[in-house]
Amino acid sequence: MALVTRDDEQNDPPSDDERAEEVQEEPERADEVAQRSPVAAEQAKAAVPTGKGGFFHLNKPGQGYWTRLGTAVSLGLLILLVANFLYVSLATRTSLDMHMVGNDLRANAFPVWKVSIIGVLTIGALLLAWKYMNGPTVVDFLIATESEMKKVNWTSRKDLFGSTKVVIIFMFLIAAILFVIDMAFGYFFYLINVLKTGPFA
Repeated sequence: MALVTRDDEQNDPPSDDERAEEVQEEPERADEVAQRSPVAAEQAKAAVPTGKGGFFHLNKPGQGYWTRLGTAVSLGLLILLVANFLYVSLATRTSLDMHMVGNDLRANAFPVWKVSIIGVLTIGALLLAWKYMNGPTVVDFLIATESEMKKVNWTSRKDLFGSTKVVIIFMFLIAAILFVIDMAFGYFFYLINVLKTGPFA
């Protein structure tokens, strides 16, 4: 059994984690650490604040691009559809942007109030969606989702067509069987005078 002496501990090269801590404590030594260990340099870069921040700063840019983009587009489309629904509801259920001309109630040339209300609500919803979508938990989930999707084995074109044919044939087969059963019951109930006419009458 070998004993580790204090001299052996001092001669061991530092680990990547220890080098990353060195950079955090002394940022001016980043180039020196990067030459000795690229892994430690990356860890240090991730741990040291970059100075960027604020509400519109993108959390972990470049990671999970397609999943985040697809989710953002879907959420934006949902917000726009809700905004359209609210605009139509305001137009049909309220008298905003209407004025009296004699005894007639007429609409203004431009619906200022409706557009203002829907605009404020839409911008608020978009900002709220940005804050939620850019949160660390959601970002990590979307990045993990994209990495898992890359592991999926997608079916080949040949297998896809084969499976589709099986489904279509099975569907027609079930429809034919149900049709025959329906006709048989229809004639049966016609023969025992439950139905006044046969299935094809």
